[in-house]
Amino acid sequence: MAASGAVRSSGATLPPALRASALKKVTSVVPIVFVSAGDPIAFGLVSSLNRPNGNVTGISMITVALAPKRLQLLHELVPAPAGMAMLANSSSPYFEQEKMDVMASARALGRKLEVFTASNAMEIETAFSSLRERTGALLVSGDPYFDGERDRLVSLAARYSVPTVYQWREFATIGGLMSYGTSIHDAYQQAGTYVAKILNGDKPADLPVLQPTRIELVINLKTAATLGLTVPATLLASADETIE
Repeated sequence: MAASGAVRSSGATLPPALRASALKKVTSVVPIVFVSAGDPIAFGLVSSLNRPNGNVTGISMITVALAPKRLQLLHELVPAPAGMAMLANSSSPYFEQEKMDVMASARALGRKLEVFTASNAMEIETAFSSLRERTGALLVSGDPYFDGERDRLVSLAARYSVPTVYQWREFATIGGLMSYGTSIHDAYQQAGTYVAKILNGDKPADLPVLQPTRIELVINLKTAATLGLTVPATLLASADETIE
């Protein structure tokens, strides 16, 4: 979105970090404000979080880095020896790192983990059809593509009775079992504040890349009951919100 020289990156095709990278290659003058799930330094968007030193700044949502914790929460809710799986988008620039981190977490927990990949609706359907016979719990990757498939993913998890954890609370509020992550609303509110500051004369180079100060665990108790799961008291005590 361009407004008086400020650009906010929020399209729906490429991951946000790549869209911001593409914009940065086009201009080194027009201010760019990004909201990204990946590491903005690794993607070359900024030279440091505290001092971006260029025309780009924004919000880093650290969604991929939270995947091992999501698996741990799922492990607490769905006891062994049930197998576990991760659904990921293999075309994502975050895929290999997230896969490696989650598999390491599974080994540390002593759980078997199988990775299924999907980058379109048909592949999502195929993945659920395959995993229902082989796994007792599912972690959905924090890939931006899956955000647009929210209803489909929650519906399939219900149809196949697969306990599933997601990155955004918006999944849990429509019937997903559990979510653990930062707030989309907060991130875009912060990005909007940065756009306003830039329009009022601040320079992106002087605005540090912001990271979330709040990570929330949301558990849908109604869905847990439907799946025949008893939520441990320790997990309930950790929840920021429960949905009944």
